[in-house]
Amino acid sequence: MIAETVCSAVSAAGLGIAVVTAYRKRFLAAARIAAYSLVPVGLVMTGVVDWLADTAFSPTAWAGFGVLGLSWVLFATTRTVERRRGGTRKERKAARAAAQPGAVAPGASAPSLGQGARPAARPAPASRGDEDFSDIEAILKKHGI
Repeated sequence: MIAETVCSAVSAAGLGIAVVTAYRKRFLAAARIAAYSLVPVGLVMTGVVDWLADTAFSPTAWAGFGVLGLSWVLFATTRTVERRRGGTRKERKAARAAAQPGAVAPGASAPSLGQGARPAARPAPASRGDEDFSDIEAILKKHGI
């Protein structure tokens, strides 16, 4: 009796979390949380504790098997959707970061935009008294000032 109550409470809490997750528009995660939260109720309904007593002819046990089957279908569906989308959220984010616009194709021998302007020749090093301003002068020349 206590095991059934605890499992039911755990399942109810899990389904509540799944509803909140679905409200946040994370439906794949919500379906997975719902699948996990249905497992305790399914195990109680199948009568794992009282397996030897009356599993074969109990409608509750068969309903529990149905709940476990529903849980399995949710798991399989979420895995299928995840594979079609290209993996987990981290993997998709890494793929987007790797695909930078304007990147050169791996087999290309030269950049697609052709040769750019060559940088100006470096000026001769200034005397020791002008070392402090050489960096500033280089920055100003770089920006055409």
